[in-house]
Amino acid sequence: MENKQKNRSFKKQNTEKKQRKEQKRLRKALKSATNSQVIVLVCLVVDEVQEEQFVEELPQTCGGRGSAADEGHGPKSIVITRDLSLEKSELLRNLEKVPRKMVKMEEKEVIHLLPIKDKRGVIPQSVEREEDEEEEEEPQQEQEEAPLSPEERELRLTQRKQQVAALASAVVTDPHNNMKRLKELRSMLTESDSSIAVTVKKLVMFSLMEVFKDIAPTFKIRPLSTAERSSKVKKDTQALREFEESLLSQYKFFLEDLEQIISDWKGSRAKRVQTVSLDSYRGLALVSVKCLCELLLHLSHFNFHNNIIVILVPLMNHRDAEVSRLVCGSFKALFVQDKVGGASLAAVRVVSGLVKNLNYELRPEVLQTLLSLRIKEVQMKRDMDDTAPKHKFMNNKDKKKNLSRMQRKWKKTEERLQKELLEAEADESRDKKLKLHTEILNVVFVIYFRILKKAQKSVLLSVVLEGLAHFAHLINLEFFDDLVSVLQQLVQSGNLSNRESLHCIQTVFTILSGQGDVLTIDPLKFYSQLYSVLLHLHAGSSNDDVSIALRCVDTMFPRRRKHVTLQRVMSYLKRLSTLSLHTLPNASIAVLATNRTLLQTFPRCDALLDTELQGSGCFLPELNEPEHSNAHNDSLWEELVFVQRHFHPTVRTLAFHLSHGAPTEGSKALSAELCRRAPEDLFEDYSIKDMTFNPPVSSQSEHFGVGDSLLDRDLQAFIDRILTLPEACGALCT
Repeated sequence: MENKQKNRSFKKQNTEKKQRKEQKRLRKALKSATNSQVIVLVCLVVDEVQEEQFVEELPQTCGGRGSAADEGHGPKSIVITRDLSLEKSELLRNLEKVPRKMVKMEEKEVIHLLPIKDKRGVIPQSVEREEDEEEEEEPQQEQEEAPLSPEERELRLTQRKQQVAALASAVVTDPHNNMKRLKELRSMLTESDSSIAVTVKKLVMFSLMEVFKDIAPTFKIRPLSTAERSSKVKKDTQALREFEESLLSQYKFFLEDLEQIISDWKGSRAKRVQTVSLDSYRGLALVSVKCLCELLLHLSHFNFHNNIIVILVPLMNHRDAEVSRLVCGSFKALFVQDKVGGASLAAVRVVSGLVKNLNYELRPEVLQTLLSLRIKEVQMKRDMDDTAPKHKFMNNKDKKKNLSRMQRKWKKTEERLQKELLEAEADESRDKKLKLHTEILNVVFVIYFRILKKAQKSVLLSVVLEGLAHFAHLINLEFFDDLVSVLQQLVQSGNLSNRESLHCIQTVFTILSGQGDVLTIDPLKFYSQLYSVLLHLHAGSSNDDVSIALRCVDTMFPRRRKHVTLQRVMSYLKRLSTLSLHTLPNASIAVLATNRTLLQTFPRCDALLDTELQGSGCFLPELNEPEHSNAHNDSLWEELVFVQRHFHPTVRTLAFHLSHGAPTEGSKALSAELCRRAPEDLFEDYSIKDMTFNPPVSSQSEHFGVGDSLLDRDLQAFIDRILTLPEACGALCT
C-alpha cells in the first residue's frame, strides 16, 4: 500500500510539472510576438580605420547625384542603405569589404534521447534543456507549505523510528541474507521531509554505526585478485565473497556520507539538501564525529581504518572546543588500548604531517595525546647491532667440516620445529611489537626535535618538553649531547616558565641516570636551576608542579648518590623544608616524604637536627647556589616546629617523624602505609581536588582559639578586666 501511494504521488507531481512547463512556453511565445518589430534598414557599424578607407574608396555621389544633407555628415555618422539601382561593380566590391556582424543566438543545451527506429530507419531524438526556474519554484512552494502540528510530526517521527528499528534488527539477525536492508537503511540518510529530516539522519547514523560494529568480522577483508575472481568456487564460498564485497561497499559509502557531512560543516558551504538548514549542520556534524570516533576504537582491525584516522586527525585542531576534545579523547583511548602498535603508528604519522603542514601553529592538546602512547620498550641501536646477522666466510677447514646429506635433513627439520615453537610462544609478535614501537617513537621524536629547532617560541614548547621528559629513557645515545646542549640553552635563556624549566631538568637527569651515565656532562647548572625554581612554588596555581620537582629530586639525588656532595644535599633539605610551609597539604606530605628519603639515603645529614653543632659562616637562604649557601651551619628545627602545628594530621605525623631523625623502627617510626608509598603516590592520594581532606580535618583546631581570643586564658581575662574599667574606656575615647 505504501508503494502504491508513493507511485500515485510521483505521477501527480510529474503531471503538474508538465503543465507548468507548457504554460511557461505559451507565455514565452506571447511575449516574443508582442516585442517583434520589422527591420527596414541594415546598419553597419564600421571601425574608425576601416571606415576611413571605405569613405576614400566610395565615389563622390551615390547614384550620380549629390545631396547637401550628406555633405554635413562626418565619417563617424555614415549610414549606408541598400540601393537596387546601383550597377557599378566597384561599389559592390567595396560593399563586400565591409565587415558583417551576425546576431548571436543563445545556444541552448540539448539532451540526446534514445533513437526511434521505424520503416525509414533510425531517427535520432533530442530535447532542449529547460531552465531551472521550475526547479527553483518547487522548493519555494514546499517551504510555503503550512508547518506540521506537533502531533503530526511526532507521528511521522515514530513511523521512521519503527522503520529504522525494523531494518537494523533484520540486518543484525541475518546479515548474509539482508544486505539489501542495510542499503535501504543507508538510503534513509536522504530524508526529504524537512520537519523530521535532522532527527531521522541522526538516528540512522547511530543505527548504522551499531550495525557495522556488530556485523563486521574480527579480521581485515582482503580484496580478491583477478585469478581468484575468475576461478570457480563452491556456492557457500561465492556467497561469502558476495557478502564481504557488499559489506565493504556499504561501509565505504557510510564513511563517505559521514565525511561529506563534516566537510560541509567545516567549509560553511551552501547547503546541499534543502531539507536541512545550515544551523542544523553542526548537530549532524557532531553526530558524524561521534560515529567516526566509535568506529575508530571498535573497528581498529577492519578495513578503511586509516581513512578514519585521516578524517579525524585534522579535527583535533578544530576551532570548536567540543569537537576537538571529543576527537583528542578518542585518540588517547586508541593509544591506550592498542597493544601491538599498528593503529598508533598510522595516527602518529598523520599527526606529524599535520604539525608540519600547519607550520607548528595548532592546539597543544594535539601533542598532549601522544603522552598516552604505551611504549615501554624499544629496540636501541646497540641492541639492533647485536642482533644483526654476522656474515662469516667459510675457509677450507670449515668446508671440510660440511654436514652430510642426512645431517642437513635433520638440521632443517630441527629448524622448522624451533620456528613452530617460537610461533607458539608468540616471540614473533613480540618482535613485531618492538619494531612498531620503535617506529612510533622515531616519529614522535621527529615532531619534538623539529619544534625544538624551528619553533622554540611556539605554544607547543611546554608539551614538547613534557613529552621529552616522559620518553627520555627511550632516547638513543647518539642524540644525548645535542639534546642536553639545547635544553641547557633553553634553561639559561630565562624565557621558560617554572613548569617548562622543570621538564627540561627532568629530561636531562633521566638521560644521565640511564644510558647517559657514560657521558662526561657536568649538570651543576641544572642543580642550581632547580634550587632556584623550588622557591617560586606555592599553594596557588603552581602547586601541581611540586610533583614534577619531586620527580627531579628523586632522579638527581638517590639515583646519583655517588655524584653529589653532602653540602648540596643539605641545601636541598633546607629548601624543601621551606617549601613545605607554603603549599597545599598533599604537596607538603610529598615534600616531607622526600626529605625522609634523603635523610635515610644520606645519613650524615642528621647533623641538621643537632642543635649543638657549630660551623664557620652563616646560612644564606636567598642564595641560589646550593654549594655556597652554608646550609651545614643551620638546622631543620625552624621549619619542623612550624610544620608540627599544621592543621592536617598526616603532615604533623611526618614532621614529628623527621624531627626524631626519620627512624625505621620503634615508636617514632611511620606506619607501613606511609613508609611504602612513594612521594608521587602520596601527592595523588592526599589531593584536595574534590574539596575534601583525607583524613577529614576537624572544623576547630586544638591549638588555636576562635575569633579574637588569645591562647593564654589569664592574659585574656586581664585584658578584658582592663577594658571594662571606666578610666580605660575614657582614655580609649580620647
